[in-house]
Amino acid sequence: MAEAIPDARAIALFLDMMRGEKGAARNTLLAYGRDLAAASETLGGGLAAADEARLRALLAGWSSLSRATVARRRSALRRFFSFLEGEGLRPDNPAASLESVKAGRPLPKILGEPEVNAMLDEVARRVEKAPDPRALRLRALIELLYGSGLRASELVSLRRHAVRAHEPTAVIRGKGGRERMIVITPAAQQAVLAWAAHVPRDSPWLFPSGRGHLSRMALHRAVKQVAAAAGLDPAKVSAHVLRHAFATHMLERGADLRALQALLGHADISTTERYTHVATAHLVETVAGHHPLAST
Repeated sequence: MAEAIPDARAIALFLDMMRGEKGAARNTLLAYGRDLAAASETLGGGLAAADEARLRALLAGWSSLSRATVARRRSALRRFFSFLEGEGLRPDNPAASLESVKAGRPLPKILGEPEVNAMLDEVARRVEKAPDPRALRLRALIELLYGSGLRASELVSLRRHAVRAHEPTAVIRGKGGRERMIVITPAAQQAVLAWAAHVPRDSPWLFPSGRGHLSRMALHRAVKQVAAAAGLDPAKVSAHVLRHAFATHMLERGADLRALQALLGHADISTTERYTHVATAHLVETVAGHHPLAST
C-alpha cells in the first residue's frame, strides 16, 4: 500500500468536502474536526493509515464517554474513511464494519406555561419600571424565544429589519443556511419594534453588540438572569428550553405536527416527534393528578 496521506491533510480535505458538497453546518464541521484531530492524536498521527483493529481499540478507549459523543465520533470516522476510499487516498475502508450507535435522544426539557408567563411578566415589569434600551432589548429577546421558537443562534443573528410592523411573519436563515418562515406574535412584534427604535441606523443586526451581533453566551446569561428574577431555578432554564416550551405548548393546544416541524426548522419529522412524547407525558401526569378515578 502506498504511503498514507498525512492526517492533517486528510482531515482538511474531508472537511472541505463536507462543507462544499454536503453543505454541512459550521457546528458540524467544528465537531467533526475536533473528533478527528483527537483520534489522530490518540493514534500518534496514524489515523489515515489505521486498520480496523486500531479503530476498534480507539473506540474501546471512548467507553467512558456519553453515548451521544461516541455516536458522533463513530459517525465522523465512518464518513472520514468513506471519503478517503472514495477519493482513492486509501484502497479500503476500515470503518465500514464499525457498528452504528444510536444515541437515544433524551426528551426535551420544558417549562410549564405558568413558569414561562412568570418570565414574560418579569421582563414586562422591567420595561414598565424603567423603559430603557436594556430592558426593551431583554423583553424583545424573551418574547421572540418563546413566541417564535427560535434557536439561540437564529435569534442573535436576526437582521435589523427582520421583524416589520403589521407583518405577522418573517423569513430567517436557520440551521445549515436553510431559510424558513416564522410567525411573530403580536406581543413579540410590539416588543421588537419598541427595541428597534434604539438600534443604530447603520447596524445590520437587530441585536448589535460591539462590531457584530449579540453573542449566544450573552443571551444565555440574560435568560438565566430573568429566570432567577422570576423565581425559577436558572439551572433548568436556557434559550433552548424556551424553544422547547414553544413546541410543547403548541402541541398541547392541538398544533399540527407537520406545521410545527416547519416552524421549528427541523429537517427530519422524527426530531419534532420528540415533543409528542413530552406532551403525552404531561397529559398522563395531569390525569394522574386530577382524575377522580386515577388513584383507585
